[in-house]
Amino acid sequence: MEGLMMDWPLTLHHFLDRAARLFPRKEIATRTAAGMHRYTYADFHQRVHRLAHALGRLGIGRGDRVATFAWNTYRHLEIYFAAPCMGAVLHTLNIRLAPDQLVYIINHAEDRVIFVDASLAPLLERIRDQIPTVKAFVIMGDTGPVQTRLEPALDYETLLQEAPAAPYPWPRLDENAAAGMCYTSGTTGNPKGVVYSHRAIFLHSLALCLADTFGLCERDVVMPVVPMFHANAWGLPFAAVMVGAKIVFPGPHLQPRDIAELIQNERVTVTAGVPTIWIGLYALLERERYDLSSLRLMPVGGSAMPRSLIEAFEKRFGIRVAHAWGMTETTPLGTVANLKSYMEDWPEEERFAVRAKQGMPVVGVEIRAVDEQGREVPWDGKTMGELQVRGPWVIRAYYNDPRTAEAFQEGWFRTGDVVTIDPEGYIQIVDRTKDLIKSGGEWISSVDLENALMAHPKVLEAAVIAVPHPKWQERPLAVVVPRPEHKETITKGELLEFLRARFAKWWLPDDVVFVEAIPKTSVGKFDKKVLREQFKAYRLPEEAGASA
Repeated sequence: MEGLMMDWPLTLHHFLDRAARLFPRKEIATRTAAGMHRYTYADFHQRVHRLAHALGRLGIGRGDRVATFAWNTYRHLEIYFAAPCMGAVLHTLNIRLAPDQLVYIINHAEDRVIFVDASLAPLLERIRDQIPTVKAFVIMGDTGPVQTRLEPALDYETLLQEAPAAPYPWPRLDENAAAGMCYTSGTTGNPKGVVYSHRAIFLHSLALCLADTFGLCERDVVMPVVPMFHANAWGLPFAAVMVGAKIVFPGPHLQPRDIAELIQNERVTVTAGVPTIWIGLYALLERERYDLSSLRLMPVGGSAMPRSLIEAFEKRFGIRVAHAWGMTETTPLGTVANLKSYMEDWPEEERFAVRAKQGMPVVGVEIRAVDEQGREVPWDGKTMGELQVRGPWVIRAYYNDPRTAEAFQEGWFRTGDVVTIDPEGYIQIVDRTKDLIKSGGEWISSVDLENALMAHPKVLEAAVIAVPHPKWQERPLAVVVPRPEHKETITKGELLEFLRARFAKWWLPDDVVFVEAIPKTSVGKFDKKVLREQFKAYRLPEEAGASA
């Protein structure tokens, strides 16, 4: 027996039309070089229709890839909806990738048109001759047509002005049709393509609005700091439009002061980004006063946020951090570290211990952890295993990539993250499989050491990598960025003493190196591949590893 419900596809048209019909007066604000650009959902809706007409005039049809190379702005949001709603595929390009990676991704996806912010056009000019599938570049600027060596080059605003004002006849799409593409950051090998369906984005957006995740609603003011080229800004632009929330885009202005001013002036309630962003914001708030009282939630993902910082944001500034985990391959939200009701009565130490984990799986997502033999490990909070996931917004294959075969086990996606899962169902990231340090046959978590080091009052950032050791195979090396005011006073000895009370003797780094900055990946994570290359010939002190 079948249910007698309408077979109505879960597509992005619904979000767009709902926002225009129910919330036409709500605002979308973007910080530009000239100041704040503001318009309404009604304006946004009209421009999206014009853009769809313009894309059609450029020869874009169903399944064609429409790429963006852009900051978080209102124009970027317009492309977010125009391309997939007309049946094309939105492909967000990571502006921080190396030229050879961009060439690979554009050619692999077979992008037809690239929408590029004027300030970023020079980055594409260098590779124009290597991307033959691209038939046109649309330049997005605030000061009229821009001079560029890209050709053929079209002006975004002119394109819209010349397009029909009549509503675009949205096609009835299959909910499983491709809506967007995003490639992994390519820390090992070429980036891998992930193709999001309308259905996946629709369900993922609903999940972001659950009270036990981020609880997004019409009353919120949402500011995606996480780039729109990175896993669809964690889905926040889609979910915000779906509920009719005010949206604030920072544009290219991502310095701590810019972010603090926007939160204060626009009364932002929800903002999200990677830990490195919030480390910088916290350092600013220690020096300068801003009114961030509107902020009810700050989701953090991409890498583990130090527990000390989670506590500090709440205790000093009343800002609740929602630790989360996800990947490009999971659209991206997989877990959120909200407390269960009865945990609210637990002692403070235990509550923050839970919130420092990456959280429970969101409704619809299933998790398990397996050992090296593929056997599921117990949920005891101690036994480590590789995290595997499945669900309606988890990929079933990479786009046109033979590496799909090695990415799955028995229908589960292999994340490459090493975790423990406690009896309450909360995961804690121990490390990436490639970042674990194996010393004398035992595993050492670089993440645990990093978080402990960043809890030290003199430390701004810290990364821990493995360096070769003749006896123990590998030993940990700590690479530390001191806080500016402590550059001259911080010592290796005090950091090791700080760690000694928290870890077994054999876990302690064999050396500490102080640096001006730690290299970051294209999405703001510590780039340990670069660090390992920098320190591959590093010689540990003679006594190094003697305690192991």
